Amino acid sequence: MSEKRRPIAIVTGASSGIGRATATVLAGRGFDVGIGYRANEKAAHETAEAVAARGAAALVFAQDLADPAGAAAALETAVERLGGVDVFVNNAGVNRRAPFLEETLQDWQRVLAVDLTGPFGCAQVAARHMVRQGRGGRIVNVSSVHDTIPIGGGATYCAAKGGLSMLTKVMALELAEHDITVNAVSPGETATPMNGVPDEVDAAEVARPEIPLGRPGRSREVAELIAFLAEPGAAYLTGALITVDGGLSLTAAVANARYAGRN
Repeated sequence: MSEKRRPIAIVTGASSGIGRATATVLAGRGFDVGIGYRANEKAAHETAEAVAARGAAALVFAQDLADPAGAAAALETAVERLGGVDVFVNNAGVNRRAPFLEETLQDWQRVLAVDLTGPFGCAQVAARHMVRQGRGGRIVNVSSVHDTIPIGGGATYCAAKGGLSMLTKVMALELAEHDITVNAVSPGETATPMNGVPDEVDAAEVARPEIPLGRPGRSREVAELIAFLAEPGAAYLTGALITVDGGLSLTAAVANARYAGRN
């Protein structure tokens, strides 16, 4: 009797933060995991150790989304080495703030490459493999609450994440016939190294009184949502943009309400 095949997940930007947490959670759910990283190879191997500790196989591979074609090629090689892909998590990204009047075309192009064009190319590679495999699949794009909520200095970042979320819907529409679901998870502020919070600092230690739940999110909390989208119970969910932000997006009128009706 042949041994049952283990499902395969690939997570980009998995050397820290949401990516590392997602790789670890998926490993605990029975997936072997491909771990993409840009520069910190040591940290990526630490993620691999966490994956292995949960009884899963891990493959670490370098990938720089600032070079979208190169990133897609790196993913192609990783899929071949792993023997396929069942779940692809498009997590790698970069955050940037710059006033619209001062933003440079060079930085605009770099952020769009990392946050939109690179993820497009990687998702295309993953989806093509899923179609050829003939067993369906799951793709999760990690967007941002700022895909729909503007923030000062966020012209480039918001445009990129807004594009990624709309891309999610088009992908979901086109790939449904292949039994591939595509969803986006849109975190609010999350306590990650990219946001200046070391992995060892718990989100509860970071006060955010303007967020209804009073703190930023934990990487694990976002990862659990991503992992749910890979489970059989989420098979009928596609094209969704799921916000996980502690209530941040509920507060748009709060400041104005403090003054409304006073005159």
